[in-house]
Amino acid sequence: MLIAADKFKGSLTAVEVAEHVTAGIRKARPEAEIEALPVADGGDGTVAAAVANGFERHEAEVTGPLGAPVTAAFALRDGTAVVEMAEASGLHHLPPGVFVPLTATTYGAGELLLAAVEAGARTVIFGVGGSATTDGGAGMLQALGARLLDRDGDQVPYGGGGLRELVSGDLSTLDERLKDVEVVLASDVDNPLTGPKGAAAVYGPQKGASEEDVELLDAALTHLAEVLDATRTAEAPGAGAAGGIGFGALVGLKASFRPGIEILMEELGVEAAIARASLVVTGEGSLDEQTLHGKAPAGVASAAGRADKPVVAVCGRLAIGKKELRAAGIQQAYALTELEPDVERCIAEAGPLLERVGEQLAADHL
Repeated sequence: MLIAADKFKGSLTAVEVAEHVTAGIRKARPEAEIEALPVADGGDGTVAAAVANGFERHEAEVTGPLGAPVTAAFALRDGTAVVEMAEASGLHHLPPGVFVPLTATTYGAGELLLAAVEAGARTVIFGVGGSATTDGGAGMLQALGARLLDRDGDQVPYGGGGLRELVSGDLSTLDERLKDVEVVLASDVDNPLTGPKGAAAVYGPQKGASEEDVELLDAALTHLAEVLDATRTAEAPGAGAAGGIGFGALVGLKASFRPGIEILMEELGVEAAIARASLVVTGEGSLDEQTLHGKAPAGVASAAGRADKPVVAVCGRLAIGKKELRAAGIQQAYALTELEPDVERCIAEAGPLLERVGEQLAADHL
């Protein structure tokens, strides 16, 4: 059996999911041969998945989304780094209930990219998602050496709100070492930078942005693209990922955009592991409509389908029907809420519940 599941956000890491499913399977079928390969789609948890699969963990002190120092990690193996923007600029760095949609910065994400280059990275898989920011990657570009200046010739302030003061932008001053680095923008969303499907409109409210804030941020991001003479890049798939940091990566780092689960499956050797398996177990915290559009379980199920291997899923909650599951290549899904309807208890007791799921799964399919 291959267990290739993503994290259960808010309760279990992808590594812990694999551990608990494995423990449950062994209760029912002690003789089962189990391979665990935690996966991610570019969002938070991507570095942890890479480290669990043989990459070396590195840490650096960088600027957090509020401007204060935070410790962030990246993963490195054989010249390839996995850098997760949420490690530096993610929502989890904000105090509970605190949102700063106009001033949160991606400056630390740029510092983390430079740390990876200094450690020897020549290829960077830049996973984006889970951001606290909506600054179009401006902070990241500033950290990398860009000059984004106001009318007084000073760098514009942190955050998307500060982009209103932008009068000139110069990317020719980016760190010279970046010219020798290939950057792959790994994301599970393909939104443009601006407009009704853009970074501010779609994801701003999740980061505390009011209707007025969304309007202001969308105008500021539009202004950024115009000043950098990159309005066409702003329309490219992935430009709106993680508060628009996708745009910054595309325009400043000449990054190529690929679905996060696709590139990470390649780097982690998922297809080879699927070929060795007779049954594939995937999953994530919530199996819903979003799962079907580029999330890790859909990517794993698609690869397993190409190899003609059966797939089942584990999840915290199941919000799609059997028809949708089958269309995604998943034969059956096991939800923790079927065992414990109380969602809060389900989250708190996710580990033991997942072991019960693993036991049932093994009884049903082995």
